[in-house]
Amino acid sequence: MSVRTLPLVFINLGGEMLYILDQRLQALNTSEDNSEKGVWSEYDRKRVMNDIVGTMFNKGFMDELLKPQQLYSHRTLKTVLTRLAHASIMRLNPASMDRLYELMIMAVKYQVFLCPRPRDLLLISYNHIDTIRELVKETPVAMNQVEEAHRKIVEVYSSLSEGEFQLLRQTLLIFLQDSHVRVSLFMKNKVQNPNGRFVLSTSGPVPHGVDIPGLIRTFDSKGKEVKQSEFPTGGSYTSSIREGSFELHGDRVIRLGLNMYTVNHPEETHTSKASSVKQTDDSPNLLAKEELNQLARLMGSMKADNTPKSEPNFRINLFTTDEEEEEASGSFI
Repeated sequence: MSVRTLPLVFINLGGEMLYILDQRLQALNTSEDNSEKGVWSEYDRKRVMNDIVGTMFNKGFMDELLKPQQLYSHRTLKTVLTRLAHASIMRLNPASMDRLYELMIMAVKYQVFLCPRPRDLLLISYNHIDTIRELVKETPVAMNQVEEAHRKIVEVYSSLSEGEFQLLRQTLLIFLQDSHVRVSLFMKNKVQNPNGRFVLSTSGPVPHGVDIPGLIRTFDSKGKEVKQSEFPTGGSYTSSIREGSFELHGDRVIRLGLNMYTVNHPEETHTSKASSVKQTDDSPNLLAKEELNQLARLMGSMKADNTPKSEPNFRINLFTTDEEEEEASGSFI
């Protein structure tokens, strides 16, 4: 198992959480018939984004996160992300947090599945960071925190070998393998089956540095090519597009990790339970004590002091009806 997986998981899940919350807060900025101002103002939305990003990219927290360590369980990661979501004036009830976590996990799983090469997992993470930077572009302090964290991530991961990235990818796939929650956006775009599993295309551009499949070359004992033959690939492949930038700023080329939600389509953040979803495992974890110690160190470095104690908190509901929320309370990854 890779000891460099946790930071990328946290960045990608945190980025997806910010996308969803930003979309829902913008949708709640007006009443249902757009006739009057909603419960959440534009000021409130920007404040929530700034507070969460400030906590997420806090220097002490990022330093602790970037230390080599095993990837946390779903339960522990959800605890950290719940704390992060509540770093501002917004509060989510348990059912909403369950649904939010499901959306985050399935989005990241889809991105990992479609990632062309193991090293391109960095480009997905950088797309998240670039978009987060754009969300707080009007707040210099938060911008500088994101910039500094991004610089540290580039420094840590730029020296990893292809084998280490392959191990990182395998660790991610093991972590995500039992998650099969249906997401309306994926279902609508026909990239997810009714059983919650993704549809992988057999067409399109090949990864950078890879030849188009379908050609067999035969060489003699001296290494000279003596024959070529073709075979059907079952798909329609094209040459790879240029490689994305792994620098602090630049064109990442791939679009995985960008914000896929829109204000005009709140139904895109709906999920439903698939019959193959694995229920939460309540059995004792032999590594629980060590993981709790790691969690304590991580939570201790997470500064969430942006909200004065005397200031009231506001509840946000990710669902359109009470029935939907009650249904969500019985849904698990």
